Amino acid sequence: MTLGGPHRDTVSRHLRGPHRNRFGDTQLMRLTKRLILTTTALAAVTTGTLLSATIGQAAESKPAESKSTRAGVDVPPALKVPDGNRLTSVLAAEGVQTYTCTDGAWKLLEPAATLWAKKDPSHRTVALHSRGPVWVSTVDGSAVNAAAVANSPKPGTIPELLLQATATRGTGIFADVSYIQRLDTRGGVAPTTACSGTDQTSVPYSAVYAFYKPDK
Repeated sequence: MTLGGPHRDTVSRHLRGPHRNRFGDTQLMRLTKRLILTTTALAAVTTGTLLSATIGQAAESKPAESKSTRAGVDVPPALKVPDGNRLTSVLAAEGVQTYTCTDGAWKLLEPAATLWAKKDPSHRTVALHSRGPVWVSTVDGSAVNAAAVANSPKPGTIPELLLQATATRGTGIFADVSYIQRLDTRGGVAPTTACSGTDQTSVPYSAVYAFYKPDK
């Protein structure tokens, strides 16, 4: 590295005037080396910081290749709906996951949640979710039962799921639903404490449910 600008002037000042009388040539050479090494180190740190920032910005701006956002939230590849199905509705949900004590351990008993259109700021209830699992429209009475066929674990929350419909009824929003994704899950995890007898506990959770129907 070539020393220039104000850094070179700094070294020159140390080499002139009273410093030369106070120190011998050996001390001056050592001082000069220390100043040059300090300047070089500072330049390297600055360069490294700028490089790291550039790489970080590039990583942040690079679109994720492993996930889809068709439902308005990230969808893990493992939960991709098979081709031949189209997204028909996206509902946000809040409720509880209820656990019961079985053989000294907490086991899922049932979910209970209210659902509303994800983009509706009023959160007007349009469906209920309960044991089955089943989703029932409070608007038109249609319903869909489903069973999980794939999951994607998330730390600190219940897993995201891909569910396949096992039965539907009615002619409304849930008629002919083929697949459901449970996404953007938060909370709902079973307690880690011991249990006894017939204890039950309900843990708050939220999620986004995406519903699909066959292409026509």
